[in-house]
Amino acid sequence: MNRADAGRRRAGELQALLHHHAHRYYVLDAPEIPDAEYDRLFQELQALEEAHPELRTPDSPTQRVGGTVLEGFAKVRHKVPMLSIRTETDIEASGARNFDARVRRELGLKEGDPQVEYVAELKFDGLAINLRYENGVLVQAATRGDGEVGEDVTQNIRTIGQIPLRLGDPHPNPLPQAGEGASQDQPDPNLLPPGGEGASQQAHENSLSRLGERAVVRAIPPILEVRGEVFMRRDDFERMNESQRGKIAAGAKNEKTFVNPRNAAAGAVRQLDPAIARQRPLSFFAYGWGEIEGGPDFQTHFEVLQALKAWGFPVSERTTLATGADDLIAYHQGVGADRDRLPFDIDGVVYKVNSLALQKQLGFVTREPRWAVAHKFPAQEQLTTVESIDVYVGRTGKLTPVARLQPVFVGGVTVTNATLHNEDEVHRKDVRVGDTVIVRRAGDVIPEVVSVLPEKRVPGAAVFAMPHICPVCGSAAVREEGEADYRCTGGLFCSAQRKHAILHFAQRRALDIEGLGEKLVDQMVDAGVIRTLPDLYRLGLANLVALERMGDKSAQNVLAALETSKSTTLPRFLYGLGIRHVGESTARDLARHFGKLDGIMDAGVEQLLQVPDVGPIVAESIHAFFLQPHNREVIEQLRACGVHWEESEPAVQAPLPLAGKTVVLTGTLPTLSRDEAKELLEAAGAKVAASVSKKTDYVVAGAEAGSKLEKAQLLGVAVLDEDGLRQLLAG
Repeated sequence: MNRADAGRRRAGELQALLHHHAHRYYVLDAPEIPDAEYDRLFQELQALEEAHPELRTPDSPTQRVGGTVLEGFAKVRHKVPMLSIRTETDIEASGARNFDARVRRELGLKEGDPQVEYVAELKFDGLAINLRYENGVLVQAATRGDGEVGEDVTQNIRTIGQIPLRLGDPHPNPLPQAGEGASQDQPDPNLLPPGGEGASQQAHENSLSRLGERAVVRAIPPILEVRGEVFMRRDDFERMNESQRGKIAAGAKNEKTFVNPRNAAAGAVRQLDPAIARQRPLSFFAYGWGEIEGGPDFQTHFEVLQALKAWGFPVSERTTLATGADDLIAYHQGVGADRDRLPFDIDGVVYKVNSLALQKQLGFVTREPRWAVAHKFPAQEQLTTVESIDVYVGRTGKLTPVARLQPVFVGGVTVTNATLHNEDEVHRKDVRVGDTVIVRRAGDVIPEVVSVLPEKRVPGAAVFAMPHICPVCGSAAVREEGEADYRCTGGLFCSAQRKHAILHFAQRRALDIEGLGEKLVDQMVDAGVIRTLPDLYRLGLANLVALERMGDKSAQNVLAALETSKSTTLPRFLYGLGIRHVGESTARDLARHFGKLDGIMDAGVEQLLQVPDVGPIVAESIHAFFLQPHNREVIEQLRACGVHWEESEPAVQAPLPLAGKTVVLTGTLPTLSRDEAKELLEAAGAKVAASVSKKTDYVVAGAEAGSKLEKAQLLGVAVLDEDGLRQLLAG
């Protein structure tokens, strides 16, 4: 064999191998070789073709990379028109029943006659494409256009790994069993059964078994046009947008984020530069055909889909057979329930009469097939107008801008508000009052503004500015360095934070007011019995007994717990105030350093920074909290109500015995509770961690110590019992 023949043979082998492995990777999601090995084979073929250009064929895997930039798209006249499908406007179950009734009426079927068999499939939210194969090789790809004439987008379509460049994989794949290839812990929602409650189990089982049968390998027609949808998976879309945001943040020009997966996919297919299209993570599903010459004699639509799958095209496993209206309704409801868990966007389902003979008998009306219908779901995106932008204050003091919208029906409900998340997000999307916007709502997700239509903007619309004053209580609203959100600093006074502030103040590690739980706090705040923390200590028996499910005994217990809580410690009181970034450890450090509350309240940022482990962000937060007159007033009222603690002179800053040491507690100690042991350790300057690592200095182990003890022994960390802990604290 001469060198030319050897090169030609090797190029053919490499092309066949790469086609096979690309199909395993992109279509079956079951790769047989590592990426590095695929790259090695690809580079070998690439080198061969560069050295011998005559070996480069139109269906070579190297031709997925993309060609030269086009000046425009050539027009393509479809041999078989790509007609639109009638849409069933009734989004409820009756939409399926109406379609079945029309089909039966057109076929002359009466009550008692056999039911009609259908193929039910997803209606993908992407871009329809016609793929033309001649002798098994992709020669042209065209958009739908007006149905008669589309645009030649062959170079861009070649970049999509799921679309075969050559048909006839050496190992034709069957349609997989339901769940095949899915995670055992979390089933792929694309493979979930189509029927919801009330589905016809017999029809469902039949369709799954038929989907799972090995499709008969049929001869590939010399002329074959395959029709399907180019789309973008949601996770690919999010990753792409995240990358775009990174480029924009780095100062890149002419970059933007994309509104939704459909627009991103359609824009990629219609790029004049195939290299740009190749950078977009596009996917494909086949669902039909156009021109076929010299092919098998198919009897049903389902047989064609089986053949397409066997020839190497991805076909959605949510495609199934359905018998009669009840099965169609069950499919619509089942897919609707799973819609938000699918890895891609859909906007409905499609029903098609399965028998090709019956399709021919039914024919067309005004260029729409009588044998098919699209049964839509409620739209997840709609246009509306921003009437105002208000700022909502959450229970933790976070300020969130909210767009008040002209009411619009989207995602199955009427939407009047949509979150704008934070100031940066408002400015990134440039949302202004009066703007026409796209609003999205999927499932139970809070509605959000996806994008603005700037061409419809009212002249003079003002840029949104976040308030620096809390709209609820008038306290300062601050945005800490490195944070995306503004927060109200009037935590003890702000009515929006009232319930959260009371529950935090009453919790066990703060004032420890037994019996003051979430339900009781909700009742008292909603009834107007409590407005601020001092009101807790002004409660009378009559106030409590008047509440639902509160008897004399329970009310007296709450009052007794409140009286007991008046005697506390400075660290507990500080922690109970709910100052942002001030946890139990920081509260203890502050109390130890200053000795008195007034010293902490009057301290400047520089003084606060002298406290061990208090950094600039924590110091600024403490200082801002005590600058608010509202917060100081609440503290004085609490003191006036009898809340007290022991105070001392500022501590001499001697090194604590366990400063810089990390200790982990595990198991049950004989006399100390976990909280008591933690308090003793932190008072001695130690950091109490939750897990064991190489940086752990000691592990204190009691009865029934588990994996933490085992890990400590493995790492050689010192292990102490309770006596050892006491010796450590004393020494």
